[in-house]
Amino acid sequence: MRSRTAFRSLTGISVAAACIAALATPAPAQDAAKVLKAMTDYTAGQKSISATFDSDIEVITPELQKLQFTSSGQMRLNRPDKLRIKRTGGYTDVEMVFDGKTLSLYGNNAKTYVQTDLAGSVDQLIDRLQSTSGGAMPGTDLLLTNSFDELTANVIDARHIGQGVIDGVECEHLAFRGIDTDWQIWIESGARPIPRKYVITSKTLAGAPQYTLKIKDWKSDVPADADAFVFKPPADATKADLNALALMEFDEVPPGTTAGAKK
Repeated sequence: MRSRTAFRSLTGISVAAACIAALATPAPAQDAAKVLKAMTDYTAGQKSISATFDSDIEVITPELQKLQFTSSGQMRLNRPDKLRIKRTGGYTDVEMVFDGKTLSLYGNNAKTYVQTDLAGSVDQLIDRLQSTSGGAMPGTDLLLTNSFDELTANVIDARHIGQGVIDGVECEHLAFRGIDTDWQIWIESGARPIPRKYVITSKTLAGAPQYTLKIKDWKSDVPADADAFVFKPPADATKADLNALALMEFDEVPPGTTAGAKK
């Protein structure tokens, strides 16, 4: 009985996939680029942004079992040089604060923080973290002022798949292919083209693990708050040497677990 049920389920999936393949007529790549450019121009034009997010990162074990780890967080950005991101999950409780002059990273589980002088813009911060430490969270490329150029730098194929609904909001569904990764993005339709969902799929790891980011509670023109980007370590926290790079890891992955999909 179980085998028949499984067979019927697989048959149903196959029929659905065939129907989708027959009916779907993705728009040309230039349409996908046009929609993505509208989003990146809009987000780059926002001087202050706050949002919450949920993220899932998949990993593949040596036994080829796919596991998914989930976390949530908050983000606040003031252009050009202030950023605060906090991510909390079952294995991660980390906060990053950047005030344009100093970068502070705090690990609540370890009650430890590190700080370094790092003057510059948020764009420069993200670029430095991604190029030197891999510490920036996947998805921070959506915050860059040159986000369109960064997102499309290695794209070899693009499609405007159609529409989708994220948290009850109609979105434009775009899909892009690269050499090492494929990625999809759902952008709110209408006058406020903000990113609602972002999925990165690794093509270089067995099982093609994915990183999924769902963005919620997006707000622009957030009222000024002098303390929003001031790092105040808890009284019981200790300052660690800058070599404590473990604090720069924002992924919700237990220590020793095979790394999952990143971009």
